[in-house]
Formats: sequence, structure tokens, C-alpha cells
Amino acid sequence: MNDTSKPTRTHFERQVKRLQEDVLRMGALVENSFWLAHQALFEQNLEAANQITLQEKQIDQFYRQIELDCVTLIALQSPVARDLRLISTLMQLVRDLERIGDYAEDLGEIAAKLFLYPAQPCMVQVQQMSNRGRAMFSTSLAALSDLDAESGLQLKVQDDAVDTDYETLYSLLAHQTSIQGPLEPILLLVLVIRHLERMADHATNIGQRVAYIVTGRRY
Repeated sequence: MNDTSKPTRTHFERQVKRLQEDVLRMGALVENSFWLAHQALFEQNLEAANQITLQEKQIDQFYRQIELDCVTLIALQSPVARDLRLISTLMQLVRDLERIGDYAEDLGEIAAKLFLYPAQPCMVQVQQMSNRGRAMFSTSLAALSDLDAESGLQLKVQDDAVDTDYETLYSLLAHQTSIQGPLEPILLLVLVIRHLERMADHATNIGQRVAYIVTGRRY
């Protein structure tokens, strides 16, 4: 590397580091939205549901800016293969973050509707499913922060447990034979567990993308 290229490379590395930091900041906001959705659903915290909507605007701003920064770095800096893999994967990864944020916002809106009804008997199991999903997402962010491929890949095992939760709860909700009162809370809970299942899928995607950044292998 000649003397003139060193400052250019140093500047590029700073831009990539700032990009990674912005992705982690976005991830922290999404993690908080997930927690707020959990509070809204299981603690009947209406204020938490309202906060998600305000925070979603920040998440969307991060999403748009990070995508723009990724495209700009690829177009203007002509990164080498490893850098290109990192930048292009981060651009995919923020889509997973954005989708988890969207699902959290939807859960907040669903929680506001569920406030009108008595708690369903299966809420303890739904809460356990939510706890699993939140733990998975925290692990995915830690894997991203540390660029830990092994932790990222282990999420697939945890995702299997969430899938089992979903199948068990769906069967329980769909096959009730003695429903008294409105159907709406049942239908809303079907949406809740579907959203939680998809959030866990996106957390798994993040883990696999981290592993790809580190190893260069698709999983």
C-alpha cells in the first residue's frame, strides 16, 4: 500500500466502523421496542404501547440512513471482498432489524385492543414465548457486537423452541370448542404468536448473517 492510499484506507475504515456503530444503535432501539411491546402485552402498560410508535420513527430513520451509507460506501470506495461482504451483509441485516421493529409496533397496537378483554388462560405460555424471542434477539445483537459466529449460529436451536411454542399455542387457540364471549381476543392472540414467531426468525437471520460476515460461508 503506497503512502497516498493509507489516508484513504484509514478514512474508509472509520466510515465502516461508524456504520457498524449505527447498526448497533438501531439494534438497541429495536430491542427496547421489543421490551415495550412485552410490557404492553403482559403488564397492560398502555404508555409502553404509545412509546413504541414514537420510537419506530427513529428506527426507520436509522434504517434509511444505514442503507444509504452502505450503498454510498460500495459505490464510491470500491471495497475489497471482505469489506464488501461486511457492508452488503449489514445492509441485509438492518432489514431484519427494521422488520422486528415493525412487529413490535404491531404488538403494541394489538395490546391496546386486548386491554378491553379479560386475560386469556394461555397468556402465561405466550409470555414465555415472548421471553424466548427477546432472549434470542439480545443474543443476536451480542453476536453482532462481538462478531461471534458461534453464538450467531446457536440461535437456530433456540428458534426451534419458539417454533414449538407457536405450534402448541396455535393448536390450543384454534381448537377451542367452548368459547364464551367475543372471538376477537382469540384472533388477536393468534396474531401475537405469529408476530413473535417471525421476530424469532429474524433474530435467527441476524445470527446467520453475523456468521457469514466472519466466515464467508452461507448458513
